[in-house]
Amino acid sequence: MEQYSEKIELSAENMQKIFGMQDTYVRKLEQDFQVMIIDRNGSVTVSGEEKHVHKAVSVLRQLAVLSERGNVIEEQSVDYAITMGMENQEEVITEIDSDCICHTINGKAIKPKTLGQKNYVDAIRKKMIVFGLGPAGTGKTYLAMAMAITAFKNNEVGRIILTRPAIEAGEKLGFLPGDLQSKVDPYLRPLYDALYQIMGAESFAKNMEKGLIEVAPLAYMRGRTLDNAYIILDEAQNTTPAQMKMFLTRIGFGSKVIVTGDMSQKDLAPGTKSGLDVATRVLANIDDIAFCKLTNKDVVRHPLVQKIVKAYDDFEAKEKSRSKDRRPRP
Repeated sequence: MEQYSEKIELSAENMQKIFGMQDTYVRKLEQDFQVMIIDRNGSVTVSGEEKHVHKAVSVLRQLAVLSERGNVIEEQSVDYAITMGMENQEEVITEIDSDCICHTINGKAIKPKTLGQKNYVDAIRKKMIVFGLGPAGTGKTYLAMAMAITAFKNNEVGRIILTRPAIEAGEKLGFLPGDLQSKVDPYLRPLYDALYQIMGAESFAKNMEKGLIEVAPLAYMRGRTLDNAYIILDEAQNTTPAQMKMFLTRIGFGSKVIVTGDMSQKDLAPGTKSGLDVATRVLANIDDIAFCKLTNKDVVRHPLVQKIVKAYDDFEAKEKSRSKDRRPRP
């Protein structure tokens, strides 16, 4: 087969970012697109089968745009760009990157990094209630927090309320020392971490003291009506149907609600139905409620996390298939 070649000009700075340490990222591109990439004095030549070369060059161009915008090119960025390139959607990468939600206290831009995350953020902007469903590492809670803090800073809402069920993750922790707040803080720590990173500890403390930011266990929501607030329910897979109904009926005027959860990580007692499972069936046809399902493709932690999530998904699918085959036929 005749070799096809195409050249692309990259600045030395962009090339350094895109190629990665010891050319790690460019080796990935070569392997996945079955091409050869050679750098000679700032001119990058991509050789191989024509259709593969076009895809590889297109991905390199998209990564160059990300680099020029000041983004750090990480392994996850390269992996996702390759995935989109395989599906002929590589231009989505730069479109997603143009959507900046806010900045952390250190000035780092918070943006959706995958198409699933972009759809999730868009749904939060458009709908009153959004369910963000998906595995660990897909940014469900972090993006929800970023959207809540942005709305709060823009005076779109008067306060932020963050809640999650206080359930132990398969371990018995016994009686925790301290007052009530000290007892529930360990369960709410992931919410505090995101708040500190985006808002800063000092600003968070001031707003919490004024009652404008509230972090509380789900049990505290009973009997309240929550107007003009941004409300996030995290770890919703650990709610019972009664708790979920109670929570969703607290919503008042001018409020927005985000419910996040991972169906595969329930810590409820055996035989207990999850309120999240029930809600997805009961509320599926209500117009102002959106259900965003993120997948292992949307994992933005270390690439190994994506592989772990996929391995568990594949294993669970096989187990379900085997259990169906074992059922006695009537």
